[in-house]
Amino acid sequence: MTTSFCQILIPNPAIAIKTQEFLKGRSAQYTRSSGPLCDTAMNALFMNIQEHFIHEKIATPNVAPRTSRPRLLKLLTDNLNSANATIINGRAGSGKSVLATDFARHVGRAVAWYKVEAADNDLRVFCEYLAAAVRRQRPTIDAKALLELTETVESDRAELLAEAFVFQLSETRAEPLLVVIEDLHQVYDGDWVVSFFRRLLPLLPADVHVLITCRSLPPTPLWRMRSKQMLRVLDESELAFTLEEAIVLFDTYGLSDKHARAAWNETNGRAATIAEFAATPGRAGRAVADDILSFRHSRFPSLPPTPDFQT
Repeated sequence: MTTSFCQILIPNPAIAIKTQEFLKGRSAQYTRSSGPLCDTAMNALFMNIQEHFIHEKIATPNVAPRTSRPRLLKLLTDNLNSANATIINGRAGSGKSVLATDFARHVGRAVAWYKVEAADNDLRVFCEYLAAAVRRQRPTIDAKALLELTETVESDRAELLAEAFVFQLSETRAEPLLVVIEDLHQVYDGDWVVSFFRRLLPLLPADVHVLITCRSLPPTPLWRMRSKQMLRVLDESELAFTLEEAIVLFDTYGLSDKHARAAWNETNGRAATIAEFAATPGRAGRAVADDILSFRHSRFPSLPPTPDFQT
């Protein structure tokens, strides 16, 4: 008797077979009834999108940073082959989202993006957005089947939903995929978070990598997965600008390495703060920079007016 991938993933044979039949049935129903539809129409049909659905939450940001940071991009690229998932952890203003956006531009694979909000702490809502984000790159994902599964799975058994999601990902033959989940800390209070991600991350197919940004580390059972080589963590100390990176950033504004060094010494390389030091006159951070340089008896030339900088 042939053992299906779904049966390998789900220990309980009865649940495995039921899940496989459910997903296969939905897939067949889709093939018979859908026909050639645009992505928006397919999402509306299979996800039964309600008025509350916010499409901007699954749109990949289209904003390029002032300058890329090859050091961090290399770390993230190395993680694609050495781990199932990466967490970028840091407080607001540490540069998490900017780095994730820049990596998505350079990664060379399809990108599914989901920006999490506090209202998404309900498992069904979270699943709806996550499935919609992935469907943009892998249209064969049966979001409706996954959503219907949330109706029968208790939140403390969310690992069953994770297994069904992995099964669908594994059944698809497509280009490698990067799934970015931004601001996961917004739903840490959901009682399903640990069981869902503890099951999802180890089972991810080799061609799928999950990148998570958060302001604090996930609950202990998740970040301890680092010891099993399944998870890599970039923390705030690694996100900080090095002096060399600060010099490159300030050079894009026509500012000297002396100005970059002064700003870097005062900010410890914190992304948002060092950006303020290079911002236009009149903004709080620039005023602080001018005061510092003035206090040092004009050791460096005055900072010329510069364009605005967005982190």
